[in-house]
Amino acid sequence: MSKRVLSFLLVVVLVVSLFVGCAPKNEESETLKDGNEAQSGATKDQYFRVGFVTDVGGIDDRSFNQGTYEGILKYAEEKGWEHGKEYNYIPSNEEADYIPNLSTFGDENYNVIIAAGYKFEDSMNEVAPRYPDTSFAIIDMIIDEPNVASVVFAEEQGSFLVGVAAAESTKTKKVGFVGGEDFPLIRKFHAGFIAGVHSVDDSIEVYEQYAGSFADTGMGQQIASLMYEKGVDVIYHAAGGTGNGVINEAKNRADNGEEVWVIGVDKDQYEDGKLKSGKSIILTSMMKRVDVASYKMIEAAQKGEFPGGKITEFTLAEEGVGIPRENPNLSEDIVNEIKDYENKIIKGEITVPTTMEELEAFKDNL
Repeated sequence: MSKRVLSFLLVVVLVVSLFVGCAPKNEESETLKDGNEAQSGATKDQYFRVGFVTDVGGIDDRSFNQGTYEGILKYAEEKGWEHGKEYNYIPSNEEADYIPNLSTFGDENYNVIIAAGYKFEDSMNEVAPRYPDTSFAIIDMIIDEPNVASVVFAEEQGSFLVGVAAAESTKTKKVGFVGGEDFPLIRKFHAGFIAGVHSVDDSIEVYEQYAGSFADTGMGQQIASLMYEKGVDVIYHAAGGTGNGVINEAKNRADNGEEVWVIGVDKDQYEDGKLKSGKSIILTSMMKRVDVASYKMIEAAQKGEFPGGKITEFTLAEEGVGIPRENPNLSEDIVNEIKDYENKIIKGEITVPTTMEELEAFKDNL
């Protein structure tokens, strides 16, 4: 081949390459997985992504963390999302993990980051401002940042209802309350429960103790054992993973012929309380719909309606708290009584106390 022909061919190749390189890309026609339209510069391996950071209770605490994650899983399953691609979680072994765990998702440009629990207050206040284009949601705490949605619940209202269930079910007229850590949020559960119990019968004795942890199963079992030994036959726990110890103790005693009950928390714990016979020692559960909260936060973000800088409250009226739809261990009469109290609370005829001080005033008016 002559040098003249070779030179001509090289020129042709360069010209064609130039036109191809300069041709505009139709980026607007590209779509991200899950039907989200691509933004400028988007590539096909980019996704709308959701990250979840647990507190120290872990992803499988059968309570608060697990319930929150179940809402994420439900949304992911409906959308056909893949774990590790469109959604993921990072467990926290200690509180020192909160900031690095939140930051990991922020650095990886996750669209929504959800944190489970009030203990994330300081870490969320520190991390959220670093990632102003990321939507953060925190459960059980109010954060004043424009990109943080604060989700809270009327735990006292749901606790009142299970207090009614306990009062109507106890045969010894002794019931118990086991809290995780002693702070205002758990006091809402505590105060509401006693208010419900005493609204039915103010002569019922309520034993109460805080474990100092949401992740100490052994302590939960020890506290439950002491209460049952004192004649308590119904225990309501608001203790996360520690509450699993309460459930274990009740199951052991039921296997030995004792009639004792536990009231679950956050999610329906009926299955967790099942014995080999098929019976469950879970009387009922105070449903705190953290699964609904996480689901709705993701949904809002995808619709461009994320409530950043706002407080979203879930009460009885929004079915954010309450008892399960199915309650095999409650009679129809007790369920109907609970519904009557529920209607009174929703209508404002009963204001459930949220603190021990309010509880004393409430009891004075019974």
